[in-house]
Amino acid sequence: MRVYLDNAATTPLDKEVLKAMYEVMDQQFGNPSSIHAHGREVRSIVEKARKTVAGLLKTSPAEIFFTSGGTEADNTAIKCGILDHGIKHAITSKIEHHAVSHTLEALAEEGLIKLSFVDLDERGNINYEQLEELLKSNERSFVSLMHANNEIGTLTDIERVGELCEQYQALFHCDTVQTMGHYTHDLSKLKVHFLVCAAHKLHGPKGVGFLYINHNVKIKPFIYGGAQERNMRGGTENVYGIVGLAKALEIAYADMDEHQKHIQGLKTYMIEQLKAVVPGIQFNGEIDPQKSLYTVLNVSFPPMDMAEMLLFNLDIAGISASGGSACSSGSNIGSHVLNGIGADPNRPAVRFSFSKFNTKEDIDFTIQKIKEIFSATS
Repeated sequence: MRVYLDNAATTPLDKEVLKAMYEVMDQQFGNPSSIHAHGREVRSIVEKARKTVAGLLKTSPAEIFFTSGGTEADNTAIKCGILDHGIKHAITSKIEHHAVSHTLEALAEEGLIKLSFVDLDERGNINYEQLEELLKSNERSFVSLMHANNEIGTLTDIERVGELCEQYQALFHCDTVQTMGHYTHDLSKLKVHFLVCAAHKLHGPKGVGFLYINHNVKIKPFIYGGAQERNMRGGTENVYGIVGLAKALEIAYADMDEHQKHIQGLKTYMIEQLKAVVPGIQFNGEIDPQKSLYTVLNVSFPPMDMAEMLLFNLDIAGISASGGSACSSGSNIGSHVLNGIGADPNRPAVRFSFSKFNTKEDIDFTIQKIKEIFSATS
């Protein structure tokens, strides 16, 4: 038996998504930029997908721009949002995804911005009072704070952040890669300027995502070379990926309550079982369902010999999980997220992340293997 518990890295492709993509692959091949009938037919498919995404998010199709994924969307929002608006000060946290932190740090190293970091508590919650002080004491700022942390699952109150940004005329970029399709995002109410998606985090295909750009914000293209995406992103559209993204988001919204109840149940059950079989177990980040992403559980195991072999042993036992962000897998550098919240470096951490396809049997199997591993090392 093999159990996949690394859904925060990527999710299995939904069969309904595959079917929708295959139908287009099999029947439509025109370039959506071509003006002949074959091209117009595919253009209508792309625009139908854009309309579907916009409708689910309660915004205008004109504010949705398809990209190659979350990283490109983050880079576009940050670089173009800052440079095109002449912003000299940015605010972020030390536990953002590297698509955000590395981009901001590069701009700071070039002397283009001053970069400030909002304080965090030991569970990854931001200090909202300090955020307001940073906004108040600096010139117009660019704020980049993620909705849910990809490693520890702690949620940020993005409605509150949006209100603060509006009060101080700041631009607000929110990395919603981990929450898109898992929570509703009502862009008719949320005060945000940039918001992002990667389809493969919600049972869609890899290599496609989108960037929402509020109509009140004007930026120049990040990628030149064509008039695609209403002159905002050069390059032929990933038509099949776009179709898959729209279908995946449509399914996610239709079944969201059911999936949230199922997955939160698995997470709660795993927490209870871990507490029962591993003395001294702790958890990184929030685990309260009101404060934590229900798809992610970051487990802080007690100090142990051969701690660096824990993930390897889990893999050998048939369990796929992560030691942190999969985007930096293979690196010997410790997790910047766990460092950012002051987690104990002597305690090995494993991120288990769940999807609608996981079962209670998956959790029982995982708990049994963890019990065996710790019995063998004690």
